[in-house]
Amino acid sequence: MTSKNNSSRGRQSGSSNKQTKKDGSSFEKSKKPFGKSKDKNFRPHPQKIKNFKQKSSTVTKTSESDEIRLNKYIANSGICSRREADTYIKSGSATVNGEIITEMGFKVKLTDEVRFDDALISPEAKRYVLLNKPKNYITTMDDERGRKTVMELINKAAKERIYPVGRLDRLTTGLLLFTNDGEMAKKLTHPKHQVKKLYQVNLDKKLSMTDLNKIAENFVLDGKMVFVDKVSYIENKPKTEIGIEIHSGRNRIVRRIFEHFGYKVTKLDRVIFAGLTKKNLSRGVWRHLSEQEVNNLKMI
Repeated sequence: MTSKNNSSRGRQSGSSNKQTKKDGSSFEKSKKPFGKSKDKNFRPHPQKIKNFKQKSSTVTKTSESDEIRLNKYIANSGICSRREADTYIKSGSATVNGEIITEMGFKVKLTDEVRFDDALISPEAKRYVLLNKPKNYITTMDDERGRKTVMELINKAAKERIYPVGRLDRLTTGLLLFTNDGEMAKKLTHPKHQVKKLYQVNLDKKLSMTDLNKIAENFVLDGKMVFVDKVSYIENKPKTEIGIEIHSGRNRIVRRIFEHFGYKVTKLDRVIFAGLTKKNLSRGVWRHLSEQEVNNLKMI
């Protein structure tokens, strides 16, 4: 009996918050507010730990994604490797928001204006894609009328957002270049660089020698002078098939040239653009430019 009572008293004592003073009186043990304990074994509620870690991770991730090392930025722009970029940075070739940066490991934001040898650059890798455009595709990024666009043909060519350099109308076929290199696109479309484009033209009737000579000479079309670099019959072909080389970027200029002299263009195909050709490139197929081809374009 005695053993049972002692055991019972032990359980009661273990579960009670009361303690006994030396004088025999009892008192209630105080509790410290949750979360303020200095006990080394104290742990906050599991849900609070979870939320705290998520918040900390999010802040770090956002901070890191907003910045990139300058040498990586330059390398991603396609100018050189990271190691070479470090050398150029030390020599003062790079500026960020107008300030020359020579510090190794310097980080920039994606919104910063970064220039290399005074040329604006982008951290996105440069892509150059050549398409042999088929008929009935329009040269635009999208179309409200639901017509087929050239973007549907090259949508898997690059993860970067590339866009066409210049235009070909819906019925014109042939070479069309796409890139995300703004400097290159501007150069290839600006008249002062005189980028050559060669077209094969099919007419509704034979082109007379008189009219061929008139086209070869400078003439005025819609109040503006037209300069044709070369025009000739295609060897071993009917005189309804003509080759014409121009550098003008005016809208539908080839069709308008022949219409001006009373001919209707039934087929128009761009076979050469800035030195690029359709060799081994079937209609509707695209390919990436080789390193040599890109270098050739940069030398224009």
